[in-house]
Amino acid sequence: MAEQFDLAVLGGGPGGYVAAIRAAQLGLRTALVEREHLGGICLNWGCIPTKALLRSSEINHLLHTLDAYGFAADNIRFDMAKVVKRSRAVANQLSGGVKHLLRKNKVTVFDGHGRLAGKGRLSVAKDGKPVAELGAQHIILATGARARVLPGIEPDGRLIWTYREAMVPPALPKRLIVVGSGAIGAEFASFYRNMGSEVTLIEVLERILPVEDAEISAFVHKSFQKQGMKILTGARVQGVRKGAEELTAIVEAGGKVQEIQADRLISAVGIVGNVEEIGLEGTGVRVERTHVVTDEWCRTGEPGVYAIGDLTGPPWLAHKASHEGVLCVEKIAGVEGVHPLQARNIPGCTYCRPQVASVGLTEEAAKQAGHEVRVGRFPFIGNGKAIAMGEPEGMIKTVFDARTGELLGAHMAGPEVTEMIQGYAIARTAEATEAELMHTVFPHPTISEAMHEAVLDAYGRVIHI
Repeated sequence: MAEQFDLAVLGGGPGGYVAAIRAAQLGLRTALVEREHLGGICLNWGCIPTKALLRSSEINHLLHTLDAYGFAADNIRFDMAKVVKRSRAVANQLSGGVKHLLRKNKVTVFDGHGRLAGKGRLSVAKDGKPVAELGAQHIILATGARARVLPGIEPDGRLIWTYREAMVPPALPKRLIVVGSGAIGAEFASFYRNMGSEVTLIEVLERILPVEDAEISAFVHKSFQKQGMKILTGARVQGVRKGAEELTAIVEAGGKVQEIQADRLISAVGIVGNVEEIGLEGTGVRVERTHVVTDEWCRTGEPGVYAIGDLTGPPWLAHKASHEGVLCVEKIAGVEGVHPLQARNIPGCTYCRPQVASVGLTEEAAKQAGHEVRVGRFPFIGNGKAIAMGEPEGMIKTVFDARTGELLGAHMAGPEVTEMIQGYAIARTAEATEAELMHTVFPHPTISEAMHEAVLDAYGRVIHI
């Protein structure tokens, strides 16, 4: 006999465990199936441990700039094993926290690999042995995604790394190639450069951070180069020759082929959805380019089956997965006032140095959508707090609809912008115009004042430039 639940969630990442907790709060008898780590890739091998590593690299950078603050230190060094150990400890602490939250909310957790086993049924197995049969009227698929593999640079765990190996290096590679300059690639390039590696960043498109506004991409490109990073855009890795402890990448760029030697290579070229071995065969669930197709309420083509997070379409962000989990469950439970997710209101953050954050449309996308735009910009060199912090390099850009005053997009690069972008995200969700933003009082001295000035600049009222 199958154990009966109102709702079952397959996958315990930031989408799955949040969905399970919200379902339990709403009185649904809920099961969660996870085969590896509660908290998923994000908590265990992604968002959280990488931020712990990046914090260490920020400290290393600061220690080498102490003179500017009136300090001096000799023989500055680090222990990579301890850096990695701290990162893993942070992940383990939070994974244990998720386990506690699920227990507190009376979610039944099954340790094993789950798959659809007929209408309203999930089978769970561990190491090939049956663990349980679950029955549920509603099943949410939240199996996430994994690193995409390109032919010719297949990860081997030794010379060619995915994000997993890059997070637990046995030693700091002297020379490193990073292929792909999205958020993951930019963060690893930044971490290793700030720890002392010679880094070459390779991007197949014409600019790094290609989903960001072109001005922000150009700003970060210059900043990376100033830090000593080598950057190749419009470049393609044709193949790799491996040696005993080093490799040579054959790279074509601008019609020319060059060879780049390195100790290690990180492949950060996107993700593919985990759609295999979860029982989609024979169901109405539709898959396109390895991701499950859903409607605005996260429903798939199979009645009673839903999908959320990286398993579905972009943007592939942890906070998007969590929000989808909540709205999906609330729609199932009949909660009033549930709204579909507006993808353009989801902020994106990249934690390299300088940090990058954005929400809404880029200037180019706004124009392509037919908007007449008003654009405001403000450099951090005009912000007193940024100068006092010793972090005057940065900028904020705002894009407004010239006719309605709608904030179409906001784009930022500089210190702590990943903490500030939420102000613009709230403005978009609240449908605020330039009037509300200009009349908002920002505290002084804060970096957030630059947000105000960027709005004022769009309307010819900027004060400090």
